[in-house]
Amino acid sequence: MLLNGLLIIAGLVALILGAEVLVKASAGLAARLGISPMIIGLTVVALGTSVPELAVGIDAALSGSPGLAMGNIIGASLVNLLLALGLSAALVPIVFDRATLRLDLPAMVEAALLLYLLSFDGSLTRPDGLILLLAGVTYTFGRIHAARHDVAGSRGDTPNSAAEPVRRRGPLRQLLLMLLGVAVVVVGAELLVEGAAASARAFGVSETVIGLTIVAIGTCTPELVTTVMSTLRGNRDLAIGNLLGSSIYNICAILGLTVVVAPHGIAVPREIFAADLTLMVAVTLVAASVFAVGARMSRTAGCLFIATYAAYLTWLLSRA
Repeated sequence: MLLNGLLIIAGLVALILGAEVLVKASAGLAARLGISPMIIGLTVVALGTSVPELAVGIDAALSGSPGLAMGNIIGASLVNLLLALGLSAALVPIVFDRATLRLDLPAMVEAALLLYLLSFDGSLTRPDGLILLLAGVTYTFGRIHAARHDVAGSRGDTPNSAAEPVRRRGPLRQLLLMLLGVAVVVVGAELLVEGAAASARAFGVSETVIGLTIVAIGTCTPELVTTVMSTLRGNRDLAIGNLLGSSIYNICAILGLTVVVAPHGIAVPREIFAADLTLMVAVTLVAASVFAVGARMSRTAGCLFIATYAAYLTWLLSRA
């Protein structure tokens, strides 16, 4: 039992550190190749924060634990929306910018509804995965196009901030760091999946429930910490955008790719569909409606989001 816990902790640490190295090295290499900082921020950085979920999903699917992958994606979306966004608003009320209201919120709703519809028959097949991937690609190009339009009016101040951490190292060194980051992420995913699956068997709990709780919270730690720290420092616009973007990428790109590589697709148990997935869609719809009406999220709303997640977690553990 202790060994399983150590495997989970070691896996989470490796995932977070590996993803950090991978994102910085990828952004640095892109900058060296002359790729726009805006493109780096909207693709490398945004997708990079979802690397832990991707590694866990693919490893779980290939090792015969698809329920862990599905639980991780649903759980991660709930952590991002209810816990990370709720904590941020509870500290300081959130005012959403125009791009978020015009693109990210509708895309987040569409991604959640698309997953709900594709899961209605109780499984996600390879064609379903390709549909999700296509939706993710469409969102990415739409976001880049909108950002280019905004940059034309603001002379590119915002996107440069997205690539601010990029350091000018040589291309070969950046490439080696990328490979190191990938290796650490892969090892971390293997440790986490092995520890989580073993813990599920030891406690008699389904792998999906483990994915919804321990694994989801663990893989969302980078987004959670980044959002809260950015809020405390008074500079969280990019963090909020990445948080919403990460939720979209998790459903479309990460789950889509996981379903495509899974040998037999991913089963969606009726209980998960009726409870957890339905809650994710409901929370997404309510959140988007509240944000769209007032273009802001108050401290009260943030506290309600946190309380909702706490209640869900309590119910989930009692159900297990």
